[in-house]
Amino acid sequence: MASCAVQLIDKVTRRKVEKKKFETNILKDPCIKHPLQNRWGLWFYKHDKSKMWQDNLRLITRFDTVEDFWALYNNIQMPSKLSSGCDYSMFKDGIEPMWEDRSNKCGGRWLITLAKQHRHTELDRFWLETMLCLIGEGFGSFSRDICGSVINIRAKGDKIAIWTSNAENCETVTYIGQKYKESLGLPQKLVIGYQAHADTATKSNSITKNKFVV
Repeated sequence: MASCAVQLIDKVTRRKVEKKKFETNILKDPCIKHPLQNRWGLWFYKHDKSKMWQDNLRLITRFDTVEDFWALYNNIQMPSKLSSGCDYSMFKDGIEPMWEDRSNKCGGRWLITLAKQHRHTELDRFWLETMLCLIGEGFGSFSRDICGSVINIRAKGDKIAIWTSNAENCETVTYIGQKYKESLGLPQKLVIGYQAHADTATKSNSITKNKFVV
């Protein structure tokens, strides 16, 4: 009788172990998401002369997991499909995509300018790579200086920029620029520039002097 009881206990134990292995390896919770290091907000701007600039800007949504990012990305229009005068901005939660925000006012931007003919060949890829650099903390410890990124759709040529928080931090700004250029696969001979927001805001013409170049 004792032997039968032992055998029964062994069978129950083995079944519990097998069930646990099955649940662990096969029935993984499909609701588990992979958190990002930061929470981000995606903004949309559409130029309307009848409204104030800030009234044309609206927050679409916030996200803080890999899965929510891809769900958003796969359900919005690609930049190349937007009409002229529209922007997408992706910034860390709590930072608004404007120079006046306290996180931006002392900073600047690495700027990529694209000719009109590149809208349907490079624009969407560059924007995706830019967003992945940001949400994936692609600049290592220097990612803490990242504020966000902006893409401008314009008739004369589109622009993509990464905004940082401190235009005077030469080492950080330069590293981010070099890494960004590498991530986009831009040729070494192509020079990109970094502009301080303070210089852009007070410019007297259409050209802002670059503070750094890589």
